[in-house]
Amino acid sequence: MGKPTGFMEFTREGFTSRPVTERVQDYNEVYAPSPTERVQRQAARCMDCGVPFCQSGCPLGNVIPDWNDLVYNDQWKAAYRRLRSTNNFPEFTGRLCPAPCESACVLGIIEPPVSIEQIELAIVERAFTEGWVKPKPPKKRSGKTVAVIGSGPAGLAAADQLNQAGHTVTVFERHDRIGGLLRYGIPDFKLDKSNIDRRLAVMEAEGITFKTNMHIGKDVPVDTLSDFDAIVLCGGATKPRDIPIPGRDLEGIYFAWDFLSQQNQRVAGDALAQKTLPVPEIHAKGKHVIVIGGGDTGSDCVGTSNRHGAKSITQFELLPMPTSERPERQPWPYYPMILRTSSSHEEGADRFWSILTKSFTGNDGKVTSLETVEVEMVRGDDGRMKFEEVADSQKTWPADLVLVAVGYTGPEPDGVLGQLGVTLDARGNAQTDSKYQTNLPHVFAAGDMRRGQSLIVWAISEGREAARAVDEYLVGATVLPSKGIGDLPVIR
Repeated sequence: MGKPTGFMEFTREGFTSRPVTERVQDYNEVYAPSPTERVQRQAARCMDCGVPFCQSGCPLGNVIPDWNDLVYNDQWKAAYRRLRSTNNFPEFTGRLCPAPCESACVLGIIEPPVSIEQIELAIVERAFTEGWVKPKPPKKRSGKTVAVIGSGPAGLAAADQLNQAGHTVTVFERHDRIGGLLRYGIPDFKLDKSNIDRRLAVMEAEGITFKTNMHIGKDVPVDTLSDFDAIVLCGGATKPRDIPIPGRDLEGIYFAWDFLSQQNQRVAGDALAQKTLPVPEIHAKGKHVIVIGGGDTGSDCVGTSNRHGAKSITQFELLPMPTSERPERQPWPYYPMILRTSSSHEEGADRFWSILTKSFTGNDGKVTSLETVEVEMVRGDDGRMKFEEVADSQKTWPADLVLVAVGYTGPEPDGVLGQLGVTLDARGNAQTDSKYQTNLPHVFAAGDMRRGQSLIVWAISEGREAARAVDEYLVGATVLPSKGIGDLPVIR
């Protein structure tokens, strides 16, 4: 806990965002660094609650009351060590996590919860500024080699943990830069890519090898991995969900990933070579943009379109508009499905709920409009909820650019999964046992490739847990900590 009476003395203070008129002119991060005094006030609000539900609400098991207390008492270095013991990359989660820990905060029953994510980010940024984040290569190598396929948060977490345990780790990434979804799926205004690069520099100095432009199972045969003692598949859920309706083949309709990844390449200064792009170059300037999908990816499309200078931005969500308060069926400490307004929405967009897109229309092969109908959820004869179209609710919307952001169906079944012969589960994900082991004894899987599309904090957690299983497989035991327990591992 922080100050015993802090929760009665201080109110919640969240992140401070840069003015809308300023931030839509660039791709710098939306939120400004939080002053130390504010962060310590928030840490002081941490209650002596007895049972820290925030910790159980976090997939990583972060021991949040510990580092809240340390921050309040101005022991920042100790706070970083405690935070880093359960979370490999707090600089990522502190910017991107939806903070289920805050939804589970005991103070949240009666007052706005402690702004845990703000404290987490302040700790890790202080650590980098003060020079506490230094390479610590293992003192002894095990002689075992591990290949990690995919360099998103799950792959990086698994690589980091396995390297700390003394194994020789090589990370393979199919794109030209390391980071996976962090690099190409998250806009720079949410995560400046320098934050990835500074962490990668530490990991490389600790002995991890990164290989880019290595699409295992496509351009690079899986035989390349034959010399490794273990393989960890962390390729993510990269197969986008489509909307197969009339007119889908018109030019101007693209998956959100293509739109977002292209912009991230522009910000990085990379030239978009037309011959290497999977789709034509996409830009929203001066266009009527419609984003289909109301989740985080759709929100990222809204923010990017605002920065492009779109003529109008409209966002559709199939589900009904959420309530602003917790639904009765999602009581504390569950993460509630409530109405949330992102920084991108604050910058401007028209949002609509209970909207189903029926078809696209166009001229000369290019999309010019789309047709929708309103829907409502009703209970069918079998007791299940289903969507029914509302009579006389058809509407036509002008559209020069349509971005499909309705999620991902799972990993790509061909490529590395198919060539290795990994068994898939009923949802098309890599099937594993409780120890993240596939049907092939030396092949493990973690993150979205194993569990399906999920949160960054779950990806890191899965990478850490898979690393424990791999360590045990390789040497018969593991020195890596389990979730929420222990400090940095003791290297063999």
